[in-house]
Amino acid sequence: MFLKIKKIPRVNWSSDKPYNFKPKFSTFFFLCFGLTLFGLGEGLLIVSFMGASPWSVLAQGISLNVNLSIGTITLLISIAVLILWIPLGQILGIGTIFNALIIALMIDLCIKFIPTPSNYIYQLILAIVSVITVGIGGGIYLVSNLGAGPRDGLMIGLQKKTNLPVAAVRAFLEISVVSIGWYLGGTVGIGTLLFAFGIGPCIALGLYLVAKIFN
Repeated sequence: MFLKIKKIPRVNWSSDKPYNFKPKFSTFFFLCFGLTLFGLGEGLLIVSFMGASPWSVLAQGISLNVNLSIGTITLLISIAVLILWIPLGQILGIGTIFNALIIALMIDLCIKFIPTPSNYIYQLILAIVSVITVGIGGGIYLVSNLGAGPRDGLMIGLQKKTNLPVAAVRAFLEISVVSIGWYLGGTVGIGTLLFAFGIGPCIALGLYLVAKIFN
């Protein structure tokens, strides 16, 4: 059962190590493909107008209490999360760099070219699709083993320390983050809750599907 997955699968196109700046073409392809889906999902969530992701809610909440922009706070949160990688033994890689670049590009493209549905039901469906897309994309790019983004790296590190299922660790992180953000004044929508509770199982599903297809 995919909800019980406790580690990132390795397949024939996975890199032997995250610190690899000359990966096989197939490895690099799946890294970029997974991140493209990930960024598409993030963008669709924004376009759905059903609420921002939990980490955006946290940044918003903090911004209401300090004299810094949401963008600046988002950067500082990412740096803080990367610092937490140190005791967890996580390693940076080109995936960490491309995570920021590709996801940002896909979010901008979604906002520019994909209109927000006028019907509430369609907006809700779009939000659900966005969470599933992020999860599947996350599963694909993590299997490439070329380094994770800040949040995903934190998830992997905590999973290794606790030996809990990936879905449970990610759900704990997202629910904790959105709770803090909401307490600080951040705006929470249905899409936010869908993301907080659904992203863990969806990433686990992505890992499961990749392992099944390529093993």
